[in-house]
Formats: sequence, structure tokens, C-alpha cells
Amino acid sequence: MSDFPVAPARLDGNGYSILEDASLAGRNTLRVAARAALLVDVRDARALAEVLAFPLIANAPLLVLGEGSNLLLTRDVPGAVLTLSTRGIAILEERDGRALVRAEAGESWNDLVHWALGRGLAGLENLALIPGTVGAAPIQNIGAYGVELGEFVEAVEAWDRQTRALVRVDRAGCGFAYRDSLFKREPARWIVTALELRLPRTPALRLDYAGVREELAAMGVAEPTPPLVAEAISRLRRRKLPDPAVIGNAGSFFKNPVVDAAAAAALKKAHATLPSWPLADGRSKLSAAWLIEQAGFKGCREGDAGIAAQHALVLVNHGSASGAELWALAQRVQAEVAARFGVALEAEPRVV
Repeated sequence: MSDFPVAPARLDGNGYSILEDASLAGRNTLRVAARAALLVDVRDARALAEVLAFPLIANAPLLVLGEGSNLLLTRDVPGAVLTLSTRGIAILEERDGRALVRAEAGESWNDLVHWALGRGLAGLENLALIPGTVGAAPIQNIGAYGVELGEFVEAVEAWDRQTRALVRVDRAGCGFAYRDSLFKREPARWIVTALELRLPRTPALRLDYAGVREELAAMGVAEPTPPLVAEAISRLRRRKLPDPAVIGNAGSFFKNPVVDAAAAAALKKAHATLPSWPLADGRSKLSAAWLIEQAGFKGCREGDAGIAAQHALVLVNHGSASGAELWALAQRVQAEVAARFGVALEAEPRVV
């Protein structure tokens, strides 16, 4: 098929479907009402070559969407929105006490965590209950409770829109950094189609992040295992973060800012209770939640846009807030924190 048919409501092809003027309200966890000129659902990554060759897709902006749990839509999307609903998880090989696991981009991240734990594989337990798809995980280099995904990545398979081919990018080539990657920095080029992880059979548990040992103790756990750590992490997350099924949110909306040593020392001198964590390069990571709470925004509400009462990092939609209203509140938080503390907060989700 060389061109897109004239004015279709829906087109079904081999491994994909395309829908015109599609609602995105149910496809983002902030529950923002928005529409896409075209919604493309790809069920087989091999169909990408055909789909992306349609002129109305090839010549327009393309937004790749997972579960919409790391996204704020401030307007309708005039181009195409592409989702990958590919499925499959498998162990490709085992050697030296480690398994190479491949997961397709459309799988649920939390399902992958529990799939691995159920097969005696460790490493992902601290990343339990993070929302989103497998394909989104390396883009954001998801992390929680002292663990980042990047340390377990063997390779990322992705469609390169420049070369029009599926390529395999090894971990070094992924450019992982704090909540960042090559794929996040070049969103117009890459479409992540699968993830390969090298996971150990022998666990090296990370329990020193605040609250983890205490939660295990409250569970009566004397000898932690990866599944028990995952349960403790899940309990902590459920208490701290509002459930998107109950109130619209995208999890932590702001990154913890990183500042140089001099700035960190000056802030600690002026604000002794400011939590901070030293980094290997001499800089320090500061608590964005503390900064936002001190600026008076925790639990605030402007119409249906607000900041969660449970956690100051979480932007919430109490009902029918527009994306523009939510973004306006987020920008006001950024401006006030910058004015009070001289620290720039960066949004963690993608803002469209």
C-alpha cells in the first residue's frame, strides 16, 4: 500500500490499525481530554515499515504513546499518535548465573517485573508497581528506591526512522542518565520495540533506600527475598502515591534537581532540613518534594488542577482539568521554587 485511503474512519492492515479523529482521554493517566488526528495501533513491529510510509504519517509529527502514564497533553495532537500493543516475554539464553530476557514493547512493565520474579530472576524488585509499558521504560530510564533500569539493560531494539530499519542498541549506546536516555533526547528518531535485560539468579538486594527495611520489618520479614522486597516496595508506593484509577495523575511530575557542590552547601546552610544525596561526580541531588512542600504547594488545588496531598511531587486532575490548566499549575510551582531557592525544577513526564 503506497498511500493512505481518502477520508477513512478506520483502516485495518496486517499487524496494525489506523483510526481517524481518535479520543486520547482514556489513553493518558492524567485523564486529560485530547484528540489525535490519527491513532495508529501497531500489533507487530514488522508492520512499522508499511505504517510509517503512509504520507499522512511520514510527513506529520509522530507521538509514540505507551500507557500514557508519563505524559501531559496540553492540546489536541494534530499529527499521528502511535501505540505498540506487541506482546511476548521470553528467556533467550542463560550463562554465568544470569538470564537474558526479551520483552516486547507493549507489555506492562509491572507484569514483566513479576514475570521475572516468578522465574527466580532478581534485579527488578525495587522497580515494582511503576506504571507504564516495557517500551517506555528505557526511554525514561525508570528508577526507584535506589535502582535504575539502565544497569540491567543488555540492549534496546528500536525502529530508527532515519535509516528505516529495526536496530539493536547496546547499553553503552543507549546513553542512560538520570531519567534520561538517547531515546528521550531524540524522540522523533526512535520507536522502542523491545527490551533485552540481563538479570541475575543470585540477588544482590538494595534495601538502604528510606523506608524499605522498615516496611520489611512491618511485614515480619527477617530474611528478605526479591519477591518480598517487591511487595514491600509496592506497599510503599501505594501509600505514598495516589492511584491513577482513583484520581488522574502521572506519578512523580518533577525530577529531583541536581546541583553543584557549592549550591548544595549553600542551600543546606540556609535550610538544614533539606534532604540531599551526594553523587559520585561531586554534585548533589535534592528533594524536589521538600522544595515544593516548603513553597506551599502540597495539597493545593486550582479548579480541578492540583498537587496531591499525599506527595508534593504528584500533579493531579481532580476531575475535568484541561492539560493547559495542569501545565499552568506546574509552571507556577517551578517559578515559585526557583524564586525561593534558586533551583530549577524539570518536569519528568513528556509535555506535549
